[in-house]
Amino acid sequence: MESQLDLDTPTDTGTASPYDVTSDVAGMKTLFVNLFFVGTPGVGNPWVLVDTGLPGYAGQIKNKAESLFGMGTKPQAIVLTHGHFDHTGTLKTLLKDWDVPVYAHKLELPYLTGKSSYPPPDPAIGGGMMAYTSFIFPTGPDNFGDRIQAIADDNVIPELPGWRVIHTPGHAPGHISLFRDADRTLIAGDAFVTTDQNSAIAVATQREEVHGPPAYFTCNWEDAQQSVKKLASLNPRAAGTGHGVSMHGLDLELGLNRLSHHFDELSIPSKGRYVKRPAVTDESGIVDMPTPTSFYVARALSIGLLVGLAAYLLWPSNDD
Repeated sequence: MESQLDLDTPTDTGTASPYDVTSDVAGMKTLFVNLFFVGTPGVGNPWVLVDTGLPGYAGQIKNKAESLFGMGTKPQAIVLTHGHFDHTGTLKTLLKDWDVPVYAHKLELPYLTGKSSYPPPDPAIGGGMMAYTSFIFPTGPDNFGDRIQAIADDNVIPELPGWRVIHTPGHAPGHISLFRDADRTLIAGDAFVTTDQNSAIAVATQREEVHGPPAYFTCNWEDAQQSVKKLASLNPRAAGTGHGVSMHGLDLELGLNRLSHHFDELSIPSKGRYVKRPAVTDESGIVDMPTPTSFYVARALSIGLLVGLAAYLLWPSNDD
């Protein structure tokens, strides 16, 4: 008969995942977006969850947490790099069982407390299926009420000793990254990513490349460029991002430096709603928006592709 200790012992901490950043920053992919468990694996050890992924993954997140930290575990806190739907999808479900603080930058609060929707996506840019279909992605507003609290102005989260918060806007007004100076470990959110998130093929294969933020949801390209430069100046040795596998060492250094020095040509679209003029936001949400560009061609193409895929999947097979 197994002892309680055996039942509570994490079972897969020795299994490497391409989304793990370090031995105490474990990554998990929910379809096409990542989240991270920050804490040394072991029964009863403290930990923090960074982002919550897409809806429908609460059970898998809890299972992963229990495999790392023991049965019945819960985080000391949840930290949101930003509030886009793919990073907050399981938050409401998790908070039903976890009475823990949720931290976000003060400029993200209007989108998390029901005050404002995000600036809408721009499906006309990005040049891939993920970009073309972005017009169907929800932009809120979500309302998590008083469960959300603003990160302190000193950029310190009490439950994350040794880490500091870095404001990295552009993809979202209050986007943050997390950096640990002791070993130069970075959780970048979507400030930059390690696959071309605009492309469904790249997303499906997780083709590895240091890439700018997902174009279709980036509402301030000048800020996005400055954020990448800020993170590159930290010279991180390991990085986990919101999309794509974790990267380490020379591959990360070369890729991030290249992106930082050539952001204009590698990431900023030639045309698009927010390219020449960003969305203007403040602590209340949207203040002013540039005129939308036409994306009828992109929408027609995406709908055609979706209809074609559905027809292919539903067409009777001659093998029956």
